Amino acid sequence: MKKIYKQNSEVANNDIKIIRITTVPISLKILLKGQHHFMSKNGFRVIGVSSNGKELDEVARDEGISVIPIEMSRKITPLKDLRSLWKTYLLFRKEKPAIVHSHTPKAGIIGMLAAKLARVPIRLHTVAGMPLMEITGGKRKLLNYIERLTYSAATRVYPNSKGLLEFILSNKFTSLNKLKVIGEGSSNGINTSFFSRNHISNEQQNSLRNELGIFDEDFVFIFVGRLVGDKGINELVKAFCELNSPFSKLLLVGPFENELDPLNKETLKSIDENPNILTVGFQQDVRPYFSISNVLVFPSYREGFPNVVMQAGAMELPSVVSNINGCNEIIIEGENGLIIPVKNVEAIKQAMQGLISNRELYTKMKINARKLINIRYEQQVIWNSLLNEYRSLLKEKELSNV
Repeated sequence: MKKIYKQNSEVANNDIKIIRITTVPISLKILLKGQHHFMSKNGFRVIGVSSNGKELDEVARDEGISVIPIEMSRKITPLKDLRSLWKTYLLFRKEKPAIVHSHTPKAGIIGMLAAKLARVPIRLHTVAGMPLMEITGGKRKLLNYIERLTYSAATRVYPNSKGLLEFILSNKFTSLNKLKVIGEGSSNGINTSFFSRNHISNEQQNSLRNELGIFDEDFVFIFVGRLVGDKGINELVKAFCELNSPFSKLLLVGPFENELDPLNKETLKSIDENPNILTVGFQQDVRPYFSISNVLVFPSYREGFPNVVMQAGAMELPSVVSNINGCNEIIIEGENGLIIPVKNVEAIKQAMQGLISNRELYTKMKINARKLINIRYEQQVIWNSLLNEYRSLLKEKELSNV
C-alpha cells in the first residue's frame, strides 16, 4: 500500500487523523469535492482511501491530502472482499486514525468492519442511495444482512436524506439513536458560486448550441448522470419519443454502463435514430450543458440525495423528478419543479408537455430554482455542520486533543 503525495504542508503534525474511504476514486473526487481540503484546514489530517485510478491521484493533488489505494470491487466478490478487508484492517492498525468515515456500500462494509476490528474509536458511515431498493429475492436478503452488519460496526450512520432515514428504520437496519441527517440533507452540499450561469458566457452558449444543432426556439430537456436502467432512462427516452415535439430536444449527459445496468435495446435504438435526442457522454464540467437547457428531467428509481438536482437548481433550471427520497426533498411541487411517480412513462410525458405549454409555471419555477438551493444546500453550510459533528463526537470520546 503506497501512499500517494504528502499531506498539505500547512497541516500540523498534531492534527486529528481522519480516513475517508469510498469504493472507487471517482466518488472520493466528485461526491466529496472540496470537503477534504476544508477538513484539513480545520484541524484534521485527512487520508483518502479508494481503489486505484487516475482520480485518486487527482484527489491528492487537488485537495492537498494523502491518498492510499486499496482495491475494492463494486460487485459481490467474497474472496476479493476478504483481501480488501484484510488490507484495510492493516492500514487502520498502522495509521491509527481517530475517525474512519466511509461512503458507498462496499467501502461501507469493508471500512466499518476493518475499523471496528482495528479499534478505531469513531466509525462513521454515510448512506447515499441503496442499490438494494431495486433488488428482490435471495440477493435482497443478502444485501439486507450486509447493510445491518455495516451499521452494527459503525458508531454513527448518516443517511443523506430524511427519506433514507425512514427507509432504514422501516427495514430495521439499525436503531434511531445511531442515525442522523447532517443539515438539511446531502453528502456535500452544492457550491453555488461554481454552479452559476454567470460563469458561462453567451458566446460559449451559442457555440455549444451550434455544435449540438440546438436552435433558439428549441425547448431543451436535460438528463445528467449514468445512462442506465435504474436512472429511469428507458422511461425517459420512451416518453420523449411519444411527446413528438419538433421543437424539443433531449440532451443526455453521462456515460453508458453496459455491464451493471444496461439500457433496453429499444431505448438504445431510439437514442441512435431520433435526431432530437443528443448524447455527449461523460463531461468533466456539466455547467455549459445546463446553461443551454430549460429543464432537468431526473426520473431515477432510487437516490440518496442527488447532486445533479441541486446543480440544476443552482443553474436556474426547474426539475422534473421521481417521487423518491432526496428528490422529493430538494424539489417542492410547483415551486421549483414537478414530482412524478416512479417508472411512469405517461407522467414523464405529461410533465414535459406541461412545461412546454405552460410558460407561466415554467418561469415561476425557474425564478425559484436557484433561490431555494441557496437557502438550504449551500456547500459551506453542510461542511460546517459535518465539522461540528466531528468535533462533538471527538469531545464525547474525549479525543479532542489527540
